[in-house]
Amino acid sequence: MLVLQVFCSLIGWFCLYLLFCCTFAQRGAEWSCRLVTLSHGVIIVLLTAYVLFVDGPLPFTHAGTENTELQSVSLAVCLGYFFFDMCWCVCFHTEGPLMLAHHAGSIVGILLALIMGVSGCETCGAIFGSEITNPLLQTRWFLRQLGLYDSLLGDAVDLLFIFLFATVRVGVGTVLFYCEVTSPRTTLIMKLGGVAMYTLAWVFMVDIARFCCKKSRAKYKKWQENNKLKEAQKVNGKSE
Repeated sequence: MLVLQVFCSLIGWFCLYLLFCCTFAQRGAEWSCRLVTLSHGVIIVLLTAYVLFVDGPLPFTHAGTENTELQSVSLAVCLGYFFFDMCWCVCFHTEGPLMLAHHAGSIVGILLALIMGVSGCETCGAIFGSEITNPLLQTRWFLRQLGLYDSLLGDAVDLLFIFLFATVRVGVGTVLFYCEVTSPRTTLIMKLGGVAMYTLAWVFMVDIARFCCKKSRAKYKKWQENNKLKEAQKVNGKSE
């Protein structure tokens, strides 16, 4: 049954990709793939949010417990997407080793949770935390393609992305990681997987911190140049 669910998920994401390719043929393959990624991000965040906060149980108190039916369905939907996106990235060579390692780690982690039938709640929690920033990441890419990134909207997207990544993926993620590795119910292999994914999150966080410093310096330099230009215009105006 799980194999069928994952297969249906894979086919579903691929069909959505083909639909976007037909609709936005002039935009290219990556545009369509990014739309699939955006759709998956929104759907899986809403689905795992329901699983975690409504259906339960919470991963902070029930790490390592048996999977519920809804947890398994959520994991199958997500796994089908990661299979699709991993294949697409390999075929089109659009992502570097770090992102491919993240995809591979996600696939292995979800597969283990589904095969063993345990740790579904903390795996859903990890998916929620990692995917909540994904729609913003895709929005940033679309803004760049449309020439709208260097604007107030682009700055707002970047700030919200950085805030959510730091607070949810790293902040709350640290609490989830602690609960997983200290839980007597969680298997050793899932704890090791948690260590790997948590380490990747910090690698991404370091990259984001570097991006923040670079963008802040560029903004400050632009602000200084604008001030100098305004002062020069004032001086010229008075001399006239």
